[in-house]
Amino acid sequence: MTDKILIVDDETSILASIKDILEDEKFTVKTAESGEKAMQILRKVDGSSMQAALVDIWMPDMDGLQLLDWLQKNFPKLPVIMMSGHGNIETAVKATKKGAYDFIEKPLSLEKILITIKHALKESALEKENEELKRKFPHQSLEIVGQSSEIKTVLEQVDMAAPSEGWVLIKGENGTGKELIAKRIHNNSLRKKKPFIELNCAAIPEELIESELFGHEKGSFTGASNQKIGKFDQANGGTLFLDEIGDMSLKTQAKILRVLQEQRFERVGGTQVFEVDVRIITASNKNLEEEITKGNFREDLFYRLNVIPIEVPPLRERTGDIPILIDYFLKFFSLGTLKKQKEIDKEALECMNNYHWPGNIRELKNIVERIVIMIRDEVIKLEHIPPVIRIPNTGILQVDDYPLVLKEATERFEKQFIQTMLKKNSWNISKTAEVIQVERSNLHRKIKNLGIVVQRN
Repeated sequence: MTDKILIVDDETSILASIKDILEDEKFTVKTAESGEKAMQILRKVDGSSMQAALVDIWMPDMDGLQLLDWLQKNFPKLPVIMMSGHGNIETAVKATKKGAYDFIEKPLSLEKILITIKHALKESALEKENEELKRKFPHQSLEIVGQSSEIKTVLEQVDMAAPSEGWVLIKGENGTGKELIAKRIHNNSLRKKKPFIELNCAAIPEELIESELFGHEKGSFTGASNQKIGKFDQANGGTLFLDEIGDMSLKTQAKILRVLQEQRFERVGGTQVFEVDVRIITASNKNLEEEITKGNFREDLFYRLNVIPIEVPPLRERTGDIPILIDYFLKFFSLGTLKKQKEIDKEALECMNNYHWPGNIRELKNIVERIVIMIRDEVIKLEHIPPVIRIPNTGILQVDDYPLVLKEATERFEKQFIQTMLKKNSWNISKTAEVIQVERSNLHRKIKNLGIVVQRN
């Protein structure tokens, strides 16, 4: 069976040329000249049978970013590659934040299209294979590991808080393990035999979050074809974990505050009052005290949630745990793939230990999982470490690391150079600007344009 690719572009000449190219490479191709037409095709042929989509950003009526939102909601596993003749870094960053796999500038390069599609298909296949393995080994679940004083302090707080009925607010950057902390609290509480229900407040559109929390009655709004049980109902007697609570709108904050105070609610479109008994655990990557000052978060809700605050440190503040975590993930993913556990040599370990890990433990976990799946050798060496980690720490490039286009190569080197110098100067922008002999304002602009995340010490 050949891979099916969907191309969406309002220029018929581009549709025809890309279609011919991909069909020559033995792909099955569907084309759509608008976002609306693409939606019709996916509904008709079952979008889950598509392996990838190429989507133009600048289209009339529904643009590519709007279509991307729809695809992420309805076909979240479909790799989407965005195309644009008006490409800039801000647009590319926006597209990737929304979930796009990659971003290609026009005029389109045949080689770039084929390489990007093949990479997307390969990663998608690996992801499906990994999900299948996880279904075969459901007993596997990640745990909180580490020996640093920072994580030991957190675990002591967690184990003290767990047996109580106190509500907990978990603070920390994305990827630090806030969800694992919440699950540990529940699993060591008096409610452990009752449901643990979670909701990512940032992932639900504002117009749907009340329905997710409280449920809705049939016919209460357009599309409500059946009655729905909300998260409060599902968590009754157990624990409700509200992740990224800081992204909840003020309107929803007001409604949830009343429910938390009264422990009762009505479904959207209903009149019956339901009483619930739930323990609330919340988490946020934002500084909620600052959000209160800005007028983005209710002070009364904050004080109700912040009974037991727990701060989870970023990985860069517990670097002693990096080797322990690497070994743990190597064992975890080797078990899942039934492969012999890989070892990591001293040079590769040192390189990973020196990296600043802006994505925290989640980023480390993903990198180790990729290495376990993709590297055949039993010993992980420096050359196996992805360039994004290896180059800033060692400056060592492999032949395959070089981009095909000079402009892209120049931008990549500039980004890596600036990241390296910022790290060397403890992320002090003024000092770095002085060392590399550029104006501070110019360095600020480059940091923004290149999408560099400045670490705060």
